[in-house]
Amino acid sequence: MSDLDIAKEKIAYLKIWLGILLVTDISTFGWLVSNVDSATTLLLWAAVIVVVALSIGILLLHRRIDRHIQSLKEL
Repeated sequence: MSDLDIAKEKIAYLKIWLGILLVTDISTFGWLVSNVDSATTLLLWAAVIVVVALSIGILLLHRRIDRHIQSLKEL
């Protein structure tokens, strides 16, 4: 397998995880918005922390994918 194929597979694998993080983040944010009146304070704060953590994870993963794509220019 060539270096280019390996890099493409690595990017594809990271894109799958990016999609999973995005769906989880959107779902958690939707739960937070829909249950803001009925959920306990602890659950609301936990959801806020999870949304922030997932958003940071999405940003970091996106930057990692972008670095891999930029490295393809060298191949």
